[in-house]
Amino acid sequence: MFQSITMPEFEQLWKKNKVKLVDVRETDEFEHAHIDGAISMPLSELEEKTDQLNKKENYYVMCLSGARSMAACQYLSKKGYKVTNVMGGISAWKGDVV
Repeated sequence: MFQSITMPEFEQLWKKNKVKLVDVRETDEFEHAHIDGAISMPLSELEEKTDQLNKKENYYVMCLSGARSMAACQYLSKKGYKVTNVMGGISAWKGDVV
């Protein structure tokens, strides 16, 4: 099971302490614009890249609008990872991107 948070809630967490953010958009989307410090882990490659994550860490998962991150959170939580879905995705992000 996993939780979801709104973008304003995530933005407050991000400002306070650099939480771990996994961006599950495809590589070209990530390269176009992403939040500095995000880990690129495209949903299409998630299964083979999951072992790069640490089950002891908490991860916030984001995509463009929230659908892919929801699917990623379902998958990761079943595998024993601690994840939180960021609703609204990068479309709702008000901060800077690189």
